[in-house]
Amino acid sequence: MLKLSLLFGFIVLFGFSFAQPPDLVVDGKGKREIEPSFRILASPEIIDTVKAAIVTAYPLLIFQHPTRITLDTIPIATVETTEKIKQLYPFYTRIALGSKLMPLGEFYYNSTRSRVYHYGAHIKHLSSFGNIKRGDIVFPNGQFDHTDVLLFGKINQASFNLGAKLHYLNNGFHFYGLPDSVVSDAKTIVQRYQNLGADFDFIGNRGDTSILNYKIKTGLNFLNTKKPIVDSLSDWRAKENQFYLNTKGWYNYKSETFYLNLGLRRNAYRYGIADSTLNPSDSGLVTNNTIIDFQPGILTQLFKNKFKVDVGLALSVDIQKKTKVYIYPQVEIKYSLFNDIFIPYVGIRGGLKQNSLRTFSSENPYLISNLTIQNEHNPHDIYAGFKGTLSSKLSFNINGSSARILNRALYVSDSTTFNKFNIIYDTLTLTKLEASGSYQQSEKFKIDLIGRFYSYQTKNEAFAWNLPQLEFVLRGSYNLYDKFLVNLSAKVETGRKARVYSAGEDVIEKNEQFAKPLGAIVDINLGVEYRYNTRISAFLQINNLASQQYYRWYNYPVQPIQVMAGVTARF
Repeated sequence: MLKLSLLFGFIVLFGFSFAQPPDLVVDGKGKREIEPSFRILASPEIIDTVKAAIVTAYPLLIFQHPTRITLDTIPIATVETTEKIKQLYPFYTRIALGSKLMPLGEFYYNSTRSRVYHYGAHIKHLSSFGNIKRGDIVFPNGQFDHTDVLLFGKINQASFNLGAKLHYLNNGFHFYGLPDSVVSDAKTIVQRYQNLGADFDFIGNRGDTSILNYKIKTGLNFLNTKKPIVDSLSDWRAKENQFYLNTKGWYNYKSETFYLNLGLRRNAYRYGIADSTLNPSDSGLVTNNTIIDFQPGILTQLFKNKFKVDVGLALSVDIQKKTKVYIYPQVEIKYSLFNDIFIPYVGIRGGLKQNSLRTFSSENPYLISNLTIQNEHNPHDIYAGFKGTLSSKLSFNINGSSARILNRALYVSDSTTFNKFNIIYDTLTLTKLEASGSYQQSEKFKIDLIGRFYSYQTKNEAFAWNLPQLEFVLRGSYNLYDKFLVNLSAKVETGRKARVYSAGEDVIEKNEQFAKPLGAIVDINLGVEYRYNTRISAFLQINNLASQQYYRWYNYPVQPIQVMAGVTARF
């Protein structure tokens, strides 16, 4: 009993000590410690080992609804793993007949595809048997014939390319530049050029490596004129033998390319036998000329090949009766802007041009055979311009130049025959402005346009004879569904003047010389081809569509409109 009383009293006393009222003051020093509380961060994990399966039910259709649509089976599509190669035909021939009794025959053979070799042959003949009439004046014996034969071959190897060409040219025509009342016998005015030549080239394929690269070209050419009927001596037949050898080597080191060109040009021209005891007009002409060329240079390309500087010089040794040495600058600078959209360029160049009967007759076939041949010396030609591509289809080029040319060959009417041309030489200062543009829409549509302006300052002659002041050239083609091919070409020339030897109607007198304006040249040619298939086609060619009988050379009007039709075959 006593123990229970004591225990009850202790409990009451202990509870009373913690339940004191707020106004109770406890005096004394005591120490009470309370442990800090904490929160359990981990969430309880409930593991349920029983997963309810999802039951999907698809109701069955109890009937089929009839349809009115029927489907046809189609074959399985085939996929070509390689691009189909276009078939090539080794033989090509073209036969046509035109107005003025103008036959055309052409044959071509090609060895088709091969990575190792390539060879072929090309034969072409074109002739005309019609006379030419301009107004009331008849120009008889305006016939001509052209025959070309070409054999070629090429070998391609991993380290080199070897090519060869053999060509033969036979051109016959008449000096018809006088009316019928003057010329009576066609045999006395006939002329013929026969040309036989061969060309070879060897190119090393070393790529853009540090190994020395090289290229070699060489060739021979033999030209002669027809034996005169009035003089059976073969010595009075114009003959010309030509030989050339050109080698080029280059070495690439970082951003520079070091190159060196070496060349040899030989021309031997003979008309009869040169005899100082004879009258100069009766004596023949013999001209031997050899030119040695030496041209070193450095090509520098910077800023990812956008900036290019080509610096070099050309040294030419002219060996004739007297040996002369010429040095010409060869410098060009250009910079590509905006990914080749705009490329300005500037440069200066010069050179020695070896003239020959071959080059003269290819430009003007109505020449006398006893010519005095001199080389053309161009001390400098300064030029500047800009070119670029506005898009993948459109490109342009605008430039201007100023050149000084010594011994520039000019064609003038011969003072004794009048229907033949001779050559005189003069010093020219030539200023030229040129603008050209090109547009190409794949292989369907192409067009090129060129415009040129020339200004001449002569030293001795009153005018730059037979040279134009304005020139425009247009070339275009259109492919319609690969069935119809249309080709158009046009050429306009103005400002040409011919030298005459007396005053007359529309004749200009300057510095005691007489000049006859030749009028404008407007030559438009149109061609249409219809392809029946890849092997057979027919074509229609219309030349001189405007039918303008302009004078390409003084006293030599061209034929009016000419129409030619024919067929082509590949097999």
